[in-house]
Amino acid sequence: MSDEARPNIYSDEWERTIDQGGWGVRANRVGAAAGASDVGMAVYELMPGKRNFPYHTHHGIEEAVVVLSGAPTLRTPDGERELAEGEVVAFPAGPSGLHQLTNKTDQPARVLMVSNKARADVVEYPDSKRIFAMGGEFGSDESVSWRLSTENEVGYFEGEPE
Repeated sequence: MSDEARPNIYSDEWERTIDQGGWGVRANRVGAAAGASDVGMAVYELMPGKRNFPYHTHHGIEEAVVVLSGAPTLRTPDGERELAEGEVVAFPAGPSGLHQLTNKTDQPARVLMVSNKARADVVEYPDSKRIFAMGGEFGSDESVSWRLSTENEVGYFEGEPE
């Protein structure tokens, strides 16, 4: 790590902001900023009354959340529950790792998301019946991604030349 790369999980400078309808989150990729290549780490600040991302699971990576401040509500296949500051929850790849955070309080909640990195991943969104398929290094010129509906599934050989 260079002397210039000093990301801080408590910084109030943000790389990305989402503020759309029920979604409201700010984010920093602190792992990439620190020089990590095989571990993903991002700090998210979840606005009051907002959700971070749609209910989803990854099929190619495992994630974990560490609550840095606030009391976000976690939704999983087991239901909803409020998380406490300092709490850590892991989300395995696949259906048992479905998750979403909502901030039902009147104060921002800050979390650190940690994951392994993979050259390819499929993210499943069961509420909207969509998938997000991606490959390559996130954000690079060689990366590819597609958001698709699972309601229009095609047969294995459909569309292939005979």
